Order: sequence, then structure tokens, then C-alpha cells
Amino acid sequence: MKRPVIGIIGNHYVIENRYPVHAVGRMNLDAVAQVAGGMPYIIAADPELVGVDELMEVCDGFVLTGGRANVHPDQYGELATDAHGAFDPARDAITLPLVRACVEAGQPILGLCRGFQEVNVALGGTLYPEIRDLPGRDDHRMPPEGTLEEQFALRHFVSFTEGGVFHRLMGAREVMTNTLHGQGIATPGPRVIVDGHARDGTAEAIHISGAAGFALAVQWHPEWNAAIDPVSRPLFEAFGAAARHWAAGHGPVSVLKSA
Repeated sequence: MKRPVIGIIGNHYVIENRYPVHAVGRMNLDAVAQVAGGMPYIIAADPELVGVDELMEVCDGFVLTGGRANVHPDQYGELATDAHGAFDPARDAITLPLVRACVEAGQPILGLCRGFQEVNVALGGTLYPEIRDLPGRDDHRMPPEGTLEEQFALRHFVSFTEGGVFHRLMGAREVMTNTLHGQGIATPGPRVIVDGHARDGTAEAIHISGAAGFALAVQWHPEWNAAIDPVSRPLFEAFGAAARHWAAGHGPVSVLKSA
């Protein structure tokens, strides 16, 4: 059977301070190919290069990846400060309308870290510029040093709503995840349902109310060790099943039916 084409949102980088590229981390490609069962398709997220309509024609689903740059606060009605960090307005210009279009069409999307934040902003939510500066919150940022194994190690619990989408998908009310982010959800968008929290109250898992198709996002990085991690694997498998359903011409499928 032909694999569904999974668009993976790339990030803009400059190599050696002189050579601009758009790139995707290998772990995202492996998760899509090996666990979701899709054909990874790297997207240069820049409206000068691609358009939302043509991306939706080419791809059967989308993974909104993490990235160093943050969603620009003017996208949710706030002024930029030093605490907001770096930005990638070209990526914003592609991903935010892409999220809205996919939610309405029922085309599968899976948001990871920055992608989690993009889904919330695209649907009318706001973000905190720095979680660790909030009273009672933990430091969720990537450890500044160490091997990848150490930086992506499981570091905190996430608790899901009893009987909710993620509880049913994972088969557990509480799981362990990694954590490598600075920003986080302040106000959920009107259709954004926060279905999982870290123990300090930080939003960690969301789904979209009334979405016809697969529309989930998580604040952690499930692409790390996705093939063997008991939390990551069901997430990518369900996403891949939804993308195959779409690719076969059967239209949207709900998250639980795709699991």
C-alpha cells in the first residue's frame, strides 16, 4: 500500500553564519517513516516558497515540529519583549493558516513543542513568554549541556483527564515525558481543550473541540525514541492511521477511531 505523504514543517537556519537552509531533525523523519508509516516530506515553511492550499493538496497530514524560534507575539495581540526570544515570521505565515485549514477540513495534524504552541495561537490562544518565570512553575527548558540522551531524558509526569482523548489513546492516566521548552500556553483558544498537565500546572496535551479529524498536539518531544517509547509510539501510530485513512480518500477520521 502506498504510504501517506506527511508534511514535516522545517525550520530556517544559517550554516556558518552565511548559508541559509530549511531543515528538519532526523528524529522527526524517523518517527514519521518508522512509526507513523508515512513518507516524510520536508516543508520549507516560507510563503515565498510554498502556499497552504498546495501543501494540503500534496500532503495527507502534517507534523508541526519544534524549533528554536517562537511564535511572534503579534500573532496573539501582544508586544515582543526580550523574554519572547527569537522569531520566524515566515514559518508563522505558513503554519498558523495551515492549522486552521486542516482543522476545518479534517486533515490530520500533530503538533510537537513549538507546534503545540502554534496550534493554540492559530485557534485564538495566547502564550507565556517564559514558563520558568511564573510562580510555582518548574524550569521546562532543555538542559544546556549533556548528550542528546541526557537532554531528551524523561523528566516529569503528565496527567491526562480521566476518560479523555489522551487517556484513552495512551491507556494510562499519567505518563513520563521529556521537556525542552521555554514558552507555554497562557490562555487556550476557544476550541482548544487542555487534556494533560504537568504537575506544576503547565499545559502539556491538547485536542481541538469539534475537529472532524485528527488534531492533537503535545508540549513535549515524542519524536525522540518514538519507536520504543510507550507514550510516543501510540501517538504516532494513531496519527499515521489517520493519514492513511485520508490518503485512501476516506476523508477525516476521529483520533480514537484512528488509534
